[in-house]
Amino acid sequence: MSRNNGMDRRQLLKLAGLSAAGVGMTAAGCGSGSGGSGGPVTIRHSWWGADDRAKKIQSCVGLFEKKHPKIKVKTDFQQYPDFWKKFNTQAAGGNPPDVIQNAVTFLRKYEAKNVLLDLNPQVEKGNLDLGGFRSGLEKFAEIDGKLLGVPVGSNSMALVIDEKVYEKAGIAPEIGWTWDDWYAGLQKIRSGQKIAGDAGPHGVMYLYDLILRQNGKAFFTENGMGFGEAELLPYWTEALERVKAGLYADPNKVEQIKPASATAKGLSAGEFTWDNFSVRYSAEGGSSYGLAPIPSTDGRKTGQYLGSLMLSGTARTRHPAEVATFISFMTHDPEVARIMGYDRGVPATTAQFEAFQPADAPSKAIAAYETAIAKAGVLEPITPHPAGADVIEAAFLRIGADLALGKTSPKDSVKQFFSEAKTALASN
Repeated sequence: MSRNNGMDRRQLLKLAGLSAAGVGMTAAGCGSGSGGSGGPVTIRHSWWGADDRAKKIQSCVGLFEKKHPKIKVKTDFQQYPDFWKKFNTQAAGGNPPDVIQNAVTFLRKYEAKNVLLDLNPQVEKGNLDLGGFRSGLEKFAEIDGKLLGVPVGSNSMALVIDEKVYEKAGIAPEIGWTWDDWYAGLQKIRSGQKIAGDAGPHGVMYLYDLILRQNGKAFFTENGMGFGEAELLPYWTEALERVKAGLYADPNKVEQIKPASATAKGLSAGEFTWDNFSVRYSAEGGSSYGLAPIPSTDGRKTGQYLGSLMLSGTARTRHPAEVATFISFMTHDPEVARIMGYDRGVPATTAQFEAFQPADAPSKAIAAYETAIAKAGVLEPITPHPAGADVIEAAFLRIGADLALGKTSPKDSVKQFFSEAKTALASN
């Protein structure tokens, strides 16, 4: 759910997962103070992202400081893997930033290490406003009764399609279409236009989570895995068959063009990803691209939820009230939305969603997509992720890729995945 500027996600998650082991009990703290000197208070805010995001956030910080002259915000940003390396070192040393950009896969990991601040007391004191969030997003980062973050944007899984290929094939995906409809489309595209129908979805953990949710299960429970080998083996067996049949893109070619996307480079007619990632396709490819709804098993339940980046306070902060004030500003102020646009997903609050009117076609499509799925009533609460989820996601992606490349059999791939998942859960 995090944006990584086109870098290989499995490498990034591996780096983040390994470095997180360095966070120890020295990061614990209650963060009960708020300065109390009467003079200006300085808090530190750290995030990951490219230079463009940094410039936008700096503008937002400048606006915040004008409206809150007694609170100064010192900023720092890194690329995705470097952010977590630095944060883990800071947290282990007892000096993490006061406010960090965060993602759902890291919540339980850092909650278990007492790194994150429970923001509920600040809500009760009136320093943090949880009103006006879209589709229940205010509960997105609530873990065991603790509020460990507040979403700054939202996204949901979607199928990015090459509109010209789909139009030529006479396929018009609509909410309510099924996996059988989608598969028939892949076959029609392959036979009629000699390209793969999909980039190969079998390593995308968040898509498989939706498939499981459509069938009454989920990828994770609060404490572990929500499915077993009996579910995954036929899924990965079927995936390998589709790779061999050319319905999924040639994995060797997909690897060669990374970090570019397979669909943008004409290797496939579509691929499943987060809706706000779709802005990259027009820049990478020469066709026109759109967002199609997630297929379902029964034509109704897609298993979808909203989620995105969030802001979290850290437990060692001496200024929890100021941290909450800053987070509240970044999630509610209309001008922040006009500055940030959809950089971190579609704005999470109604006030910010209405404040920013996108002018470019990709952003308009994202807004229309999220509006459509909300009106269709398919959105559900997200399944809590256990500590170790980030490492498990990386393993699912890597092993799925190795399977497609013919390095391992479906049976061995499944056993390897659950072995690594068990280790990840036990070590976090």
